[in-house]
Amino acid sequence: MFMSKTIIMDLLHGRRWFLILIIAFSQKIHKINGLKCYCNVESSSCPNSTCETDGFCYASTMIEHGVQKYTYQEVALNCLKGKAFPPVYPMICRGSRNYCCTKDFCNSDESYREKFSNVLHDSTATETSATAWQVIPWIMGLTVLGICGAISVWLIKRPARKGHSLPPYTPEDSYCDPRHPMIKTTIRDMIELTTSGSGSGLPLLVQRSIARQIQLMDIIGKGRFGEVWRGRWRGENVAVKIFSSREECSWFREAEIYQTVMLRHENILGFIAADNKDNGTWTQLWLITDYHENGSLFDFLTLRTIDSNTLVTMALSIATGLAHLHMDIVGTKGKPAIAHRDLKSKNILVKSNLTCVIGDLGLAVRHNVASDSVDVPSTNRVGTKRYMAPEVLDESMDARQFDPYKRSDVYSFGLVVWEMARRCGSMPEEYQPPYYDCVSPDPALEDMRRVVCIEKRRPTVPNRWQSDPVLSAISKVMKECWYQNPAARLTALRIKKTLANIGTADHIKL
Repeated sequence: MFMSKTIIMDLLHGRRWFLILIIAFSQKIHKINGLKCYCNVESSSCPNSTCETDGFCYASTMIEHGVQKYTYQEVALNCLKGKAFPPVYPMICRGSRNYCCTKDFCNSDESYREKFSNVLHDSTATETSATAWQVIPWIMGLTVLGICGAISVWLIKRPARKGHSLPPYTPEDSYCDPRHPMIKTTIRDMIELTTSGSGSGLPLLVQRSIARQIQLMDIIGKGRFGEVWRGRWRGENVAVKIFSSREECSWFREAEIYQTVMLRHENILGFIAADNKDNGTWTQLWLITDYHENGSLFDFLTLRTIDSNTLVTMALSIATGLAHLHMDIVGTKGKPAIAHRDLKSKNILVKSNLTCVIGDLGLAVRHNVASDSVDVPSTNRVGTKRYMAPEVLDESMDARQFDPYKRSDVYSFGLVVWEMARRCGSMPEEYQPPYYDCVSPDPALEDMRRVVCIEKRRPTVPNRWQSDPVLSAISKVMKECWYQNPAARLTALRIKKTLANIGTADHIKL
């Protein structure tokens, strides 16, 4: 009963699905090698206003300062690593102001665009019509909801007046009935019920249902990809990372990595859903995850100091999450080894119990054991220069092998531990990022290469750490993480075991 009504509401709300199916079957959409498209986007793949793709030609429109502007480009399937999302018709094609087609230069063909005038809104009249179609399902939904609410109140008050309790719920009862077991289901319950232990995330239909019920409350962060908001779903806080349509590859990649089988872990940021939203001007791409009110480790250390117990707890939890990422699980439902590539304090979140979770997997790479190859994202984004390992800065790393990526993560982990250790103890130093005394707040690649590779400098270890048993032991670990020679660095698993021993050592009172 629950699933059938969810499907009905999903179809009512997304009225364009029917049109998309018609387009798909009439055009027999599939991979087309060498499809030529018109483009007016400045990029290396668009010489002479022409580009080639194995996917679709794409067009979109928007009103800017009262003037209608068009954007033309391609949607390349290889950008999505051969997996369109969904494969028949990618989400970027589904905006109320977007369309995709599969004939040479069809995205700039005026007569072709007229055929899709109900998809690409070219006039005020069409906008008005679209708005009306979007409002009608809401009116119907509110009416049904009101009726269900009235019935629920009547059912609650009627037995109370007679001194009887409500009869037990049966599957034949309405989903609107307050006794329905799914009414009070939390996101965690839904994940446990629907993933069957695979740890790969919720089904796509459930993800879309959750995304459409989220109310954005306030903005909690900004980055080069877009914004992060605190949202509410059935009384629960969630974090909503909103990508612009230009960052579709980054959004898809991160959603794809988060849904890797067996990835879910207490020290990896919990993924909930991915969906697209049309806000009337452009298509937003949503990535919904667990919300942690303490914010990032960077924010936490900027405002607060920590004791020795918290230092070991935080460092151990990050190392545990990193070890889980780096580990491959063999089996039919196995997990490939994953390297983060952008580990830093801003990409680590602090839970309410002061353990940490690793987030922002948009740059992550996966190891393909069968072919011994590395699945590298096609996005142009690179890691944070301040946290880059020496071999990444001087471009001496063998990008075809997977182990160098893991060793680069370990170097970055050592810098994060240094940030935490500075804020620990009876006389903590003020928060500073790594190499704050060597380079500017926004260092150039050349500056970092000079400091790390040529001068071979590392963050300064204060003298006071030597008199503190915890800080002394922690400093030894971090130094073994940032060796110039990648092969000499500790593995994530060895770091995890060493930190666990520090936390339970008899001579350290935690």
